[in-house]
Amino acid sequence: MDGQESYTEIYYFEKPSLRPTFRTWVKHILLLLVTFATATVAGSLYPFGPFPILPESDPQTWPEVLVFVAHLPRAYIGLISGVVYQLATEPAYLIHGLSFSVSLLFILVAHEMGHYIACRIYRVDATLPYFLPTPPMIGPAGTFGAFIRIRSPFPTRKSIFDIGIAGPIAGFLALLPIAAIGVWTAQPAPSQVIDNYGGLVFADPLTMQILAAIAGVNLDASYGNAFYYAAWVGLLVTALNLIPAGQLDGGHSIYAVFGSTVHRWAGRVAFVIMAVLSVVGLLYFKSPSGFLIAVLLAVMLRIPHPEPWDDSPLDAKRKVLALVTLVVFILSFVPFPIRLVI
Repeated sequence: MDGQESYTEIYYFEKPSLRPTFRTWVKHILLLLVTFATATVAGSLYPFGPFPILPESDPQTWPEVLVFVAHLPRAYIGLISGVVYQLATEPAYLIHGLSFSVSLLFILVAHEMGHYIACRIYRVDATLPYFLPTPPMIGPAGTFGAFIRIRSPFPTRKSIFDIGIAGPIAGFLALLPIAAIGVWTAQPAPSQVIDNYGGLVFADPLTMQILAAIAGVNLDASYGNAFYYAAWVGLLVTALNLIPAGQLDGGHSIYAVFGSTVHRWAGRVAFVIMAVLSVVGLLYFKSPSGFLIAVLLAVMLRIPHPEPWDDSPLDAKRKVLALVTLVVFILSFVPFPIRLVI
């Protein structure tokens, strides 16, 4: 056994993962609680909840636009304050908001803890999940998701693969019952509402379509509810993470299965495809959301993937799991997730 192999073996079997301190636990729990609060408010606002966000004023001239912009901060504070008051005084609104936030955070926690537990199994040092709260409406769901930061090298390609797929698989399994509840409790919308609808339209991933077919529910003629929207956001998060680029979960997977060269070109191809879809989505569906994904992939392309000490190829069992992960991506991904109907 040469020196490099000896060093790798000693690190892998003897170096313990750093255990979170009490102060670290407090910091991460506080971030989770703040995210819980912002997601609850966001789940009560359009498009996820009953409270509208559009102001009554419709500025037509430049002076009116300037006055409108100047009053936006006060209007925003008034809107959020009013929603918080309604949540505190009306149980029905609170139940709706909590149904969204608890469901969404359950999915996000499952996803990130899948990564974290896999890191612990392989003694890869990683932080607890960082939850990213955002002001409602700025981050539409009250959060930009969550992440863990890996602070030590990967020992093997097998560890890269297992850590990479553990999150989306765990998150997908967690969202399935929530999606089922959301679909099976969907209420039919009156025909006049459907015929005269204007606003955001959420494209249904295959997971939602399959569950609706099983339940005999027509999603195109139904109102969304808190569980449906939480599962929809969870599917979007799963799909984004499984794009085979950079250090996204899909990037880890394709690196572990095919190696660095295929990983590098897969990221470039994914970026080009998303850039094209972004333009098509803007032209035909009046939705700029695809550009955010394209920008994310552009950033990911500039971050090199870490190389493991042991570059041995994966076994057959994990290659089968890679196909399962591909199926999860297909069930979660929609090319144009949000559309605008005027």
